[in-house]
Amino acid sequence: MQQTGSQILFTALKEEKVDTLFGYPGGCVMDIYDEMFRQDIRHILVRHEQGAIHAADGYARASGRVGVCLVTSGPGATNTVTGIANAYMDSIPVVILTGQVPTAMIGNDGFQEVDITGITRTCTKHNFLVRRIGDLHGTIREAFQIARSGRPGPVLVDLPKDVIQSVTTTDPFPVAAYPGEEAPQDLEGLCNEALKLLVKAKKPLILVGGGVILGKASEEFRTFVRKFQIPVVSTLMGLGAFPASDPLWTGMLGMHGAYYANMAVSQCDVLMAVGVRFDDRATSKVEAFAPHAKIIHIDIDPVSIDKIIRTDVSIVSHCTPALQTLLRLSNAQGLTLPEGQIHAWHNQIRQWKAEMPLSYCRNRNIKPQYVIEKLHQLTQGRAIIATEVGQNQMWAAQFYRFDEPNTFLTSGGLGAMGFGLPAAIGAQVACPDRLVVDVAGDGSIQMNIQELGTMVHYGLPVKVVILNNLYLGMIRQWQELFYGSRYSQSDMTQAPDFVKLAEAYGIKGLRATKPNEVKRVLKEGLETPGPVVMDFHVEPEENVFPMVKPGTPLTEMAFGKIRTAVA
Repeated sequence: MQQTGSQILFTALKEEKVDTLFGYPGGCVMDIYDEMFRQDIRHILVRHEQGAIHAADGYARASGRVGVCLVTSGPGATNTVTGIANAYMDSIPVVILTGQVPTAMIGNDGFQEVDITGITRTCTKHNFLVRRIGDLHGTIREAFQIARSGRPGPVLVDLPKDVIQSVTTTDPFPVAAYPGEEAPQDLEGLCNEALKLLVKAKKPLILVGGGVILGKASEEFRTFVRKFQIPVVSTLMGLGAFPASDPLWTGMLGMHGAYYANMAVSQCDVLMAVGVRFDDRATSKVEAFAPHAKIIHIDIDPVSIDKIIRTDVSIVSHCTPALQTLLRLSNAQGLTLPEGQIHAWHNQIRQWKAEMPLSYCRNRNIKPQYVIEKLHQLTQGRAIIATEVGQNQMWAAQFYRFDEPNTFLTSGGLGAMGFGLPAAIGAQVACPDRLVVDVAGDGSIQMNIQELGTMVHYGLPVKVVILNNLYLGMIRQWQELFYGSRYSQSDMTQAPDFVKLAEAYGIKGLRATKPNEVKRVLKEGLETPGPVVMDFHVEPEENVFPMVKPGTPLTEMAFGKIRTAVA
């Protein structure tokens, strides 16, 4: 049977059960797009290649499947680099298909040639340059396996034009059988060591990270937590792994974490960290992080173990088998944490929550925190929330209480502005029956605002909530706090009229300028069919608090001009 390289590519994609490509055509991928015309696969035409990779990323986060984007060579490929680095930092499984000049021209500085495998070597889990049509099918299958196995991540496959155009005579390709991942050696022994530490603890705490969500281990995690009745704190990426409505929820820790979360970490005697890499925004001053605690660390990536925080028990494993083993062993041995043993600890955490809840001061202007609170109320916490990066991201993390995994999509490790809108598009494609909201700032939304056109093109009913403070908000906040209020190049007053801009794209635009308009605008926007842009003119110089200054202990939290807590 004769097949072109393009046909082989689609054969492999179908075997991987790919149903959607996010992409943008160009010279070196014209043959792929021509073959696509005859294929039963959905293609989402974005307005910029960065939108394609962020949308594939959002698709992967919301669905738990591998996201795929397709771009041409040269600028098409380089425009994906920010999104690739973003997926790499947050361990998101994405396959990036890039066009390349014909193999004979590689290295000759041909039109739209770049060494994209060289450029992305440090921000991909792996990348390939396919030089022979005979390698194409196996390479695509291997790319997907690498992307989703172990610690997930992006994999790039560079496709020279002549390989895609070539024709080969071959039998039908067998579906490759990949061996399952082996369980770590002595998993039971390590889990028993962890349980010995936990059952002796008087102030135990569990720190949950994005690895629990990526590893589809949320149910096992919740069962384990409730069995032992141990309080839970979360990283930014772990939000949703454990329900914020549960009494054991103790909030997000870190630079903008809750007072009670940071205090719990700083006072606990055993800390069990599951699916985390101890990012600096979570730990702040490493020497002062959980200073009284024995540390148990469960993570799939051996590189993360003892890299930043020294551990007492380290378990290199997917979260699911590790938690299943912990549950099985604890059930077999009848292990629990007696209520009397940790009663005082629960009372202490309740006291911290009562003394210093997440709060803000209201006045005549719209407070961004209030918008997020009302958004949570009107959606009953059931929306998929994508965010841009900056203050809007932190307010969403603090005030939208996430109960389910795969519902908070944000750029954690890289902090890539412009992520939220295309990520929301990807999530809406993956979950067509879900309400998807992009919480944005007026600065960040402008980085990929052209993707409003993609929303209209495909009738995607994404709701965009812009917290419009006419500043690069987080930059301005740092300038206020650490640079003598010298607002250097953070003024964004020359912004577009977002309502008129939305209408120019054929999208309904709404605006609120007073607190009593917030609920009405949100309600109308959420109930309107199709895409909507809601522009909320919020307090211009509102800050995100609490805030831990970089390099200081988590116990040193600023709460603005009103109060500062140092414990």
